[in-house]
Amino acid sequence: MPRRVVITGIGATSAFGLGIDPLWSALTEGRSGIRRIERFDPSGFNCHFAGELLPDAFKIRDVVPKSYRKATKVMCRDIELAVAAADAAVRDAGLTTKATDPDAEPTYPPGRMGCQIGAGLIAADVDELTAALVSSRRDDGTVDLADWGASGMQNLTPLWLLKYLPNMLACHVTIIHDAQGPSNTITCTEASGGLSLGESVRVIARGGADVCMTGGAEFKINPMAFFRQNCANRLAQTTGEEDPTTIVRPFSADARGTLLGEGGGVLIVEALETAQQRGATPIAEVAGCASTQSQCANSISYDIEPDDPGLGDAIELAMQQARIGPEDVDAIVPFGSGMPTTDRAETAAIQRVFGSRAKDIPLITTVPFTGNCNAGNNALALCIGAKAIRTQTLPARLNTTGVETLNANACDAQPAKLEHVLVFSSSQGGQNSAVVLKKS
Repeated sequence: MPRRVVITGIGATSAFGLGIDPLWSALTEGRSGIRRIERFDPSGFNCHFAGELLPDAFKIRDVVPKSYRKATKVMCRDIELAVAAADAAVRDAGLTTKATDPDAEPTYPPGRMGCQIGAGLIAADVDELTAALVSSRRDDGTVDLADWGASGMQNLTPLWLLKYLPNMLACHVTIIHDAQGPSNTITCTEASGGLSLGESVRVIARGGADVCMTGGAEFKINPMAFFRQNCANRLAQTTGEEDPTTIVRPFSADARGTLLGEGGGVLIVEALETAQQRGATPIAEVAGCASTQSQCANSISYDIEPDDPGLGDAIELAMQQARIGPEDVDAIVPFGSGMPTTDRAETAAIQRVFGSRAKDIPLITTVPFTGNCNAGNNALALCIGAKAIRTQTLPARLNTTGVETLNANACDAQPAKLEHVLVFSSSQGGQNSAVVLKKS
């Protein structure tokens, strides 16, 4: 039989700061982290708000060993978010690594520690890029691409490309913690976190590692990344004068789009027997993981069609692997983005799988709190699902009203008996992930 895999540590970075605790406090208090963007002037866009992690929330130099601080110069924001979340997760799990205590014996031999982290399409820093592009500008203001290729790009900072390769999130995390086991990067937008967890589970189940750091992170509060999402018609159009905390309305009839966020989550997952040997207390068991691919007829937004079977298939496969039926799921953490097309597809999948129970199973909707953190979004959802099981609590829901087909309307936090929590996500591109978390 394959080895059972449990979650022993939760780490997060979100609009509320570093760690799962400030995020969980906001969720249970019903306090949104959406605000007007400060990192750049958004007035030229039709959307002005995001779940932004303010610059003074944490400093990357404070969460890496002193010996590694020089390397922070080649970390883009996405890398910083992943490194910070991994540090929080390792400490939450009580692991000793090269980063937490370089002089102590590590909890696991380096070769038995893996890492799978989801990443997005990393946008270069605009100021950094244009400072080099300006050297190839013609008199009429256009860029001479021939000159740029011949000499202009030499004005980029040394090692510039190493800041923006998606695999560098996992790369830095593995170097910092001396994880020499299997490592991988998943780049499937919002489904990346669940897909990375599935990869970690398979690595541990086949004996390739005993512990993995797994999750995803992304930074989209960047003019170039923001522009791409706006062109894809995914963002809610805002006036700049309205209350930003009320805009994202998952599954509501008046939903008008999503808002972006920055952040991500990293979980520590271990083989049950090795976790028990070291005296760790599991937070939850990863009982089932599945993934599918849906067709995206819309080549602009790449959203799945409401009648596409892929998302429902992923949910059913994860439940089959967990050996549970529709009656056993106590809560669901969907993507819940507030994008009408995606919301309709998720509603259809839930109704297909759960039938008459669809309107009764409580949903945990995260995007109204954090914004859509893209490659980090499903990873954050998994962190929140695990925390809900650990605390036996359903967090508050925001903004959604008038929904009769799902248990998704706004409400306060409440205690609940949570044995199985389903976490799933569709994505921009059609990849679907579904995970069943089980109380240990």
